[in-house]
Amino acid sequence: QVQLVESGGGLVQAGGSLRLSCAASGRTFSSYAMGWFRQAPGKEREFVAAIGRCGYTTYYGDSVKGRFTISRDNARNTAYLHMNSLSPGDPAVYYCAADPSLARVRSPDVASWGQGTQVTVSS
Repeated sequence: QVQLVESGGGLVQAGGSLRLSCAASGRTFSSYAMGWFRQAPGKEREFVAAIGRCGYTTYYGDSVKGRFTISRDNARNTAYLHMNSLSPGDPAVYYCAADPSLARVRSPDVASWGQGTQVTVSS
């Protein structure tokens, strides 16, 4: 399995931006599709975004379309989530996910998870 470590979370004002990073190790990064999920207190884990192994195919959850962008740098073994126009609906723990399958990385059945990074939005 691949090991994943997220970073970049923190406190941001509403309307602001953050960039989350997910550093991968242990296996060939380019063999994995990558995804981001989030979970707010009392809510189920929600799909946010996913990207294919080469970076050409992306998917987004309805609540973040047009505001968030997923990307990856296979040379750096890192995936990113660029978050713009953050709103009070976005605070959560954000989790990075990896799976050889782009379909499965968009589901809760993904093979590998990171430990999560907290995003807080102040109004």
